[in-house]
Amino acid sequence: MPSYLERRQIRYPMYGLMAVTLFILGGLSYYNLALGAIGFVITAILIYFLFQVNFKFRKETEEYISTLSYRVKKVGEEALMEMPIGIMLINDDYFVEWTNPFMASCFQEDTLVGRSLYDVAEAVVPLIKQEVETEIISLHDRKFRVIHKTEERLLYFFDVTEQTEIEKMYNDERTVISIIYLDNYDELTQGMDDQTRSNLNNIVTSILNKWATNNGVFLKRISSERYIGVFNESILHLLEKGKFTILDEVRETTSKQNVPLTLSIGVGTGVSSLPELGTQAQSSLDLALGRGGDQVSIKQPNGKVKFYGGKTNPVEKRTRVRARVISHALKELITESDKVLIMGHKNPDMDAIGSCIGILKVAQMNKRDGYIVYNKNEAESGVRRMMDEIRNNEALYARFITPEQAYELSTDDTLLVVVDTHKPSLVMDERLLNRLEKVIVIDHHRRGEEFIKNPMLVYMEPYASSTAELVTELLEYQPKNGKIQMLEATALLAGIIVDTKSFTLRTGSRTFDAASYLRSHGADTVLVQKFLKEDIKTYIKRAKIIENVYFHRDGIVIARADDDQICDQVLIAQSADTLLTMDSVTASFVISRRADQLVGISARSLGEVNVQVIMEHLNGGGHLTNAATQLADMSMDEAEEMLKTAIDEYIEGGTKE
Repeated sequence: MPSYLERRQIRYPMYGLMAVTLFILGGLSYYNLALGAIGFVITAILIYFLFQVNFKFRKETEEYISTLSYRVKKVGEEALMEMPIGIMLINDDYFVEWTNPFMASCFQEDTLVGRSLYDVAEAVVPLIKQEVETEIISLHDRKFRVIHKTEERLLYFFDVTEQTEIEKMYNDERTVISIIYLDNYDELTQGMDDQTRSNLNNIVTSILNKWATNNGVFLKRISSERYIGVFNESILHLLEKGKFTILDEVRETTSKQNVPLTLSIGVGTGVSSLPELGTQAQSSLDLALGRGGDQVSIKQPNGKVKFYGGKTNPVEKRTRVRARVISHALKELITESDKVLIMGHKNPDMDAIGSCIGILKVAQMNKRDGYIVYNKNEAESGVRRMMDEIRNNEALYARFITPEQAYELSTDDTLLVVVDTHKPSLVMDERLLNRLEKVIVIDHHRRGEEFIKNPMLVYMEPYASSTAELVTELLEYQPKNGKIQMLEATALLAGIIVDTKSFTLRTGSRTFDAASYLRSHGADTVLVQKFLKEDIKTYIKRAKIIENVYFHRDGIVIARADDDQICDQVLIAQSADTLLTMDSVTASFVISRRADQLVGISARSLGEVNVQVIMEHLNGGGHLTNAATQLADMSMDEAEEMLKTAIDEYIEGGTKE
């Protein structure tokens, strides 16, 4: 049937044609009346038929429009009342004014009109208050996607239960690849006879096979110290819920055999590509090993990493061979560069400055200019006393430059050595780090999620007492082109003494070897004690903080400075160290407001409590026995409550990050 527009297009040309025809017939009648009369008759007949056709068109069109309007109205009513989509109108007081039948059937009631939204669907109220346009909520064991039309106070409810169940099923069945590594297998089995080694293998394999069978994991041993485990996301969730108890089981069982073996597990998850899953698993394992082992690392697609375990102190696994290889690689990179820039972390301590001086000596031994990036405004009191002593040595003091000077000196061929940190956000000058492509990282902290991108060489040993200890070992294998001066050796020894609390914490045989090497090169222990002295005012401030101490858990104490007391990070750390010397204290936490208005928390332990994991829960980090964090935009009360929660979760629920 022609549309209304089409009829108009027919009608108007028809009227024009009739007018032209009448005009022609009028002219024809003027010359021949008979012929004109015949023409008028024929034209009249044609006009009659045309009007009849037009009338028929109009009638049929009116009937069509009437029928269509009725059908559209009926479909609209049926869609509103019968379609499986919930529709709800509410008023400003969150009372239901009208719903379609499907909405009422979802609640298994005859009507919802007049009921409060708080009674029938309380989960929707926050969505309305926050003016969220769409959200998925749960109502009566069903999932609904709710669309909120603010102006109309209208809610649409789409049942997406089956869709969410299919999505959950898909996510639960996605493949997960894990690499299981026996951390210290080579070291433990080195001196074993075949029978003892075989017994240890049988014990570990039996534990792992039982764990795999009970949890539905496909497990395959691929080398003496490495396994591959394949499972799915739902099994991973169950293992996470149990905090990967396999770590504790292996450690405790092997300890009874006097061979304390530990596991590290790297997990790849969240992607469909098997090669990518394998890469993720290996990357996660590297991260777990970089943090000291005896833990599980799960790298997620969004870049976040979850950690479980890490309850034991790292067992020393460094070898002299590795130190020599790293030292040789460091030498090659230095000789290939035009100059060397060295920097530690913000607010540098003795370990950072001592390590910088050690790397400066390495550069000089390889006949390259070296400079230490230093900001005197960020130094703590001990470092300032060390710098006062260094100022008397003009040649050494001239090698300390500001971040601005370092940026101007840097070229594309300059080597940057970052010591005592591996986090870009903590380096002395992040702009310089981004400027240079040739970067080396030397650190003794457990590796965290944040890491300097694409370093040319990484020497990270969480088993070392300090970065100064690592640098001292590297010095031993460098060319003997220059003798280590007394002040340089003293600076390195000061770094070791500070980080080991005078050789009481995190001290291994290699620590004493490094200290002996430095002492033989003139390190002055009396001068170190001079650096470490404190004034009476600082002592009184520390005592005032300790006065507020209380036990939060068995063996765990928390001390909080007064709200109006401003302390630097060093004082906070010293207070935590002092508390650790008290009777019945196994872990200490100190909270205080800093000059930069951040809330600083320092944590210390004797090894029974992993304070690193607790601090990581508060976006901090460090070592198992020595960690800290800084919290922004937070009151002291809020920081204290967050700390208590983190401690409680660690004690009661494992060590999830």
